Amino acid sequence: MACVTIKDVKKVYPGGVVAVRGSNMVINDKEFMVMVGPSGCGKTTTLRMIAGLEEITEGTISIGDRVVNNVLPKDRNIAMVFQNYAIYPHMTVYNNMAFGLKQRKYPKDEIERRVRAAAKTLGIEHLLQRRPKALSGGQRQRVALGRAIVRQPEVFLFDEPLSNLDAKMRVEMRKELKLLHQRLQATIVYVTHDQVEAMTLGDRICVMNDGVIEQIGPPVEVYDWPATRFVAGFIGTPPMNFISGRLISRGGAPVFQGAGYEYALPARFAPLLKTHEGKEVDFGVRPEDFIHTPGAASGAFVPGQIKLIEMLGNEQLIYVDVSGQMLISRRDAHVAAKPGDAQQLVANPAKLHLFDKATGASISLPLRNAPPAA
Repeated sequence: MACVTIKDVKKVYPGGVVAVRGSNMVINDKEFMVMVGPSGCGKTTTLRMIAGLEEITEGTISIGDRVVNNVLPKDRNIAMVFQNYAIYPHMTVYNNMAFGLKQRKYPKDEIERRVRAAAKTLGIEHLLQRRPKALSGGQRQRVALGRAIVRQPEVFLFDEPLSNLDAKMRVEMRKELKLLHQRLQATIVYVTHDQVEAMTLGDRICVMNDGVIEQIGPPVEVYDWPATRFVAGFIGTPPMNFISGRLISRGGAPVFQGAGYEYALPARFAPLLKTHEGKEVDFGVRPEDFIHTPGAASGAFVPGQIKLIEMLGNEQLIYVDVSGQMLISRRDAHVAAKPGDAQQLVANPAKLHLFDKATGASISLPLRNAPPAA
């Protein structure tokens, strides 16, 4: 296997459409890297440039120690699994998996060994003589995976391979892909728009937006410490709550000033007063980080009224109107609440986020290692 290095890569299409804006990323050997973002963010274009299916406008892409900008796709020693499976309908499963090896003139016994081994790994040994029309969607996806595995490439590339499956099958295939990666110890680059897939599959995730890499890191780190407002709002279900306001000082202490109320911030936010006092900021809290309490000290809560409750079995989502803005809070399903109740939202002081209104960058991220004392 090999690492993949993307350095200052830019892609501009005819007409001046910029799809990727100077990306830099190192995908480590044997790593499962997931590229995630909304449609049109540049993730698939990046994957296709790694595969050699798109020309690079600027920058370099290396696989291992070799720069592959001018290397043909067939010579890059990669295998790609597409969204639409791309398996031949007139061939058996065995012949679909063996086709690429036959084209490369591998000996028959080597082809037999590789196909049988891949089929065993994927649990499709009993399907080898069937044709695609006799397979389910999940089985067809396994055939597409098998065709890639028999190549024994340096890098596997996956382009939204689960998007055509139903919800239950996607959950099953996510588990299978994770187990497959553990068995193969392969370098995998996986593209998806589904942040649940990204969080469950990736050793690290790369969040893209409008051709720009917003953040790269382990899923928990990206979730707990988003680098930008976009990342905070894209990763997480439901997404992070945002309240617009200003950062002000009260007796030298940091305070978030919202619409008609003020929220006392922990003392560790005090250094931000030097750079952002009086500036517009977005106050961010994840739904599970609201602490529900019937009373709170003055200045330590966000006042609101419950408008809607969604029951989800073991938990409930509480929609709270705060000065005309709807915030979502997550709590245990057995806690009594009903629409119309007054609600004081108290945020966990260790889980607060502040974002610069103008740039969207997190201004609280540099304080992540500061003492969490209020």
